[in-house]
Amino acid sequence: MYFNDQSIVFYNGKFIKAKDATANVYSQSLHYGNGVFEGIRAYNTENGAKIFKSFEHYKRLKHGAEVMNIQFNYTEDELTEITYELLKRNELKDAYIRPLITTGANMSLLTSTETNLMIQCWEWGKYMGDKLLRVKTSKFQRPNPNSCFVETKVTGHYVNSILSTNEAKAAGYDEALLLDMNGNVAECSGANVFMEKDGKLYTPPRGHIMAGITRATVLELCKEEGISVEEKHFTLEELKQADSCFFTGTAAEVVGLQSLDEYHFPLEWENSQGYKLMKLYKDEVLDVRKKAKAV
Repeated sequence: MYFNDQSIVFYNGKFIKAKDATANVYSQSLHYGNGVFEGIRAYNTENGAKIFKSFEHYKRLKHGAEVMNIQFNYTEDELTEITYELLKRNELKDAYIRPLITTGANMSLLTSTETNLMIQCWEWGKYMGDKLLRVKTSKFQRPNPNSCFVETKVTGHYVNSILSTNEAKAAGYDEALLLDMNGNVAECSGANVFMEKDGKLYTPPRGHIMAGITRATVLELCKEEGISVEEKHFTLEELKQADSCFFTGTAAEVVGLQSLDEYHFPLEWENSQGYKLMKLYKDEVLDVRKKAKAV
């Protein structure tokens, strides 16, 4: 699904076959989850492959390495150049890109001084598909921001996402919604959340959530299009009185919800602000909006 015998990855300064890449079985990332990753997309535009918001993604990757005390010296521009070359070598223009920083062999709980960088890419459709989602409120909470750096994509943090996703899938749902330590809505297992009420959008503020780049893009689109949006805390009970709801994320893009637990969102998806933003977001990543503004 992710690679074949011809797939190329970038690994510690070299482009090699994915099948030839190896990892140290004593890696601190493998044993303790001390690593950092990103999820990025490239889109096939009229001008060829375009990595969407590469600088912002690699800036977040570098910040994750910094807060986890992982030595990492690449610049955003260097990483972007490497990634375009990787796409070229894999003959991909529309792809999901996964940079991963891992740490070396170290069984202590002090960050290893050895750092490894791997960048992979593969063809991948929308992570959550195109149909409206049936979502279950998870018994698992979003991690307390005082316990870890919740705004960074640290590998070990995603055990929380795996637990909540497994729980939802086992109960027959498509996805999981997590609350924060105060009982407010936080996010999906792997995406941010927006709700619509009386034509206005609301989304949880930063602090307890992943600082989503797709989320930030949607906020920018709302400002440009005059769509009213407010960053505020809201409860599960408030969400279950909303007219509509949608998730945002690089892998998921923009995807609408059909229901949450027993509650069905009453507004037709095609009449919602989320549907409009789903279309606007697609135009944004394909450079259609930029072209329209230039005319």
